[in-house]
Amino acid sequence: MLQITDGTRSIGNTASNAAGAIGGHEMGRKTTWQSSAGKRITAPLAVAVITAFTAIALPGPGGAALADSCWLHNGSLMRLQANGNRRWISYEQPRRQLHAAGVGRGTLLFEGVKSGNWYSGTSRVFSKYCPGNPLVYSVEGPVRSDQLQVTVRGTREVYNRCRPTGRYTTDTLVFTYSHQC
Repeated sequence: MLQITDGTRSIGNTASNAAGAIGGHEMGRKTTWQSSAGKRITAPLAVAVITAFTAIALPGPGGAALADSCWLHNGSLMRLQANGNRRWISYEQPRRQLHAAGVGRGTLLFEGVKSGNWYSGTSRVFSKYCPGNPLVYSVEGPVRSDQLQVTVRGTREVYNRCRPTGRYTTDTLVFTYSHQC
């Protein structure tokens, strides 16, 4: 549930109701909106409506991933973003050792799709010997029934200082829900 006001009156509890209430003369007005979790944001009315459309399009726990949720992975804080069944997981706060490999805030680790309780897509391996040139490989795996953990696996070639070795290894990536970003 979302409640949107323009400071003097309620203009709707959905983005489409609020959008219908916006007239050309009201676009510059400030508004405050509050989610069912109690989070309040004051912004220009148009920003609140755009944000409300995003929040409504991406339901919370029990359904699709939260629009902007943070997850823990291998010592790093990750950001999961969703649009329909598409999923992107990027680094929000990478662990210190990854900086030498060129990993920073916003670096993409996984991209793919969620189908039922199953993720499939591609992941990346970063190396300090090949900064900016990650190895991309296919991964897939289940979402835990409570929707608070995703585990994907994939087989990739082992590289030694940016050169393929002809050996292969299977990586397992575990993402555990931390909080809404």
